[in-house]
Amino acid sequence: MAKRFLPSLNRVLIEKILPPTKTSGGILLPEKSSQLNSGKVIAVGPGSRDRAGNLIPVSVKEGDQVLLPEYGGSQIKLDDKEFLLFRDEDILGILRD
Repeated sequence: MAKRFLPSLNRVLIEKILPPTKTSGGILLPEKSSQLNSGKVIAVGPGSRDRAGNLIPVSVKEGDQVLLPEYGGSQIKLDDKEFLLFRDEDILGILRD
């Protein structure tokens, strides 16, 4: 269902990446040891238009791992999975390996 959802304008659909709760050896990790507030881009809108009518494309693409602000975005539920919908300008940056 998320693949069929196309955000409008400069919106970006993101699946939040949850940090692991335990190690491969089975040791439980405390909540405070969480990593960055990050997510994976699932779908992007076509972009917005400036005053002259020119299309301003979205700066991220599907599959990018991005850094998200602590607060913000709209929560939506598709096929029993929760996603976040952010404006392109609200995304803090792209995470590279």
